[in-house]
Amino acid sequence: MYVLVAGGGKVGLNLARELIARDREVTLIESNHVRFRILEEELEHVVQHGDATEIWVLERAGIQRADLVIAVTGDDEDNILISQVAKEKYGVPRVVARVNNPRNLEYFKLLDAQPAFSATDLILRLIEHEVPEYGLVQLLALDEEHIEIIELEVAQNAEVVGRQVQDIDLPDGALIISVVREDVGFVPKGDSVIEAGDEIMVVLDPSLEQEITLRFGVPGPAV
Repeated sequence: MYVLVAGGGKVGLNLARELIARDREVTLIESNHVRFRILEEELEHVVQHGDATEIWVLERAGIQRADLVIAVTGDDEDNILISQVAKEKYGVPRVVARVNNPRNLEYFKLLDAQPAFSATDLILRLIEHEVPEYGLVQLLALDEEHIEIIELEVAQNAEVVGRQVQDIDLPDGALIISVVREDVGFVPKGDSVIEAGDEIMVVLDPSLEQEITLRFGVPGPAV
């Protein structure tokens, strides 16, 4: 797999490090000359100096053969442009874009640059994860594949309480993949019994989110 990373800030650098550690071929593009020199000292030939919004810079970096382009500069306009060029001009199979301002998230989605992620949005989801009255937390959404992973807390009055996983009639397109109980997580088996207060992780078709939420109940007082 060949990965092209645009933006050599902390996010870009850490991504490049992790990808290299996993034996992926990586090129990191950084426009700031001072920052480029710092990155070059650590990553050497992996780093190229240039503006990733310019076609010749992307082509020099080998975007024509890239399997994945990651746009993580500090400028949303640059990330949008890089994503658009990667998708529309070079047909890169996978494009991931950083959204610095969450208000711009919808513009990234219009470009079909998926997944687009907002650090602010991720932090809010972590906050929701710590506040049980939110009920459901979307952990991951892959719009192109029509798949998402959600986590929810089983309510006291939920219809699934006391039932074995194999006896829970989930709709096609939904699967329980993990259970956390008293801070201990496990992958459920067919005879695993669901208890009130369990934190359930479900992979599902996004269209099923409301149905699944109702199936496991909304956290609240027992009836």
